[in-house]
Amino acid sequence: MAGLRAAQKEMTRRLLLSTALELFEARGYAGTTVDDIAKAAGTTRVTFYAYFPSRAALMKALVAELDELLKRGSPAEPGLPTAPALVSVVRAGERAGFEAWLRDTSRRWPRIRPYVLAAHEAAAVEPELRELVDQWFDEVVSAVEAGLEQAGRFDPGSRRLRGFLALTQLDQLARRWMRHGWETDPATALGLLTDSWEFLLGEPHGGPAGPPPRGTA
Repeated sequence: MAGLRAAQKEMTRRLLLSTALELFEARGYAGTTVDDIAKAAGTTRVTFYAYFPSRAALMKALVAELDELLKRGSPAEPGLPTAPALVSVVRAGERAGFEAWLRDTSRRWPRIRPYVLAAHEAAAVEPELRELVDQWFDEVVSAVEAGLEQAGRFDPGSRRLRGFLALTQLDQLARRWMRHGWETDPATALGLLTDSWEFLLGEPHGGPAGPPPRGTA
């Protein structure tokens, strides 16, 4: 009996989450109330609050689902990056690796679209969610920084900034796609992003030519 009750509670919780996500996608986070979610789920405000103390708490649970979809688990030790695959790609510093990782990431966009848009909309009005989204982004920047550190590439003082710039470009392209679709050929867009990642994060391939040796000019 206890197992049945637990299963029923989990079903109700899942229903509230899925219903909220659908409403956030259709109406926006700010345009969706607790009453809206409860009514659409066929339940009441009382039931909603039995599972989530606030709309923001429900959004936090959706962000946790997003972590699962992206396979971003908790680090084994505090301070370790939560995106080990990205660490490996950055450590290798090869264009082919960046290209493959970015392509695979873009293939997840249709699945994660409602989560990402709702999270950013919620962050605009809920300080606690703004902090969560900022932390979420910083953790990915830390993964890039860790990859560069492990490779011993670039000046240590520039590594975090390089990660921030690379991931800001990815984040902006992703959210632009989520709102407007591809506005140019996807291969072209991802190719340009790969160019930028290779420049910011990859193994240096030469640099500006220095002055010619004496007697050769």
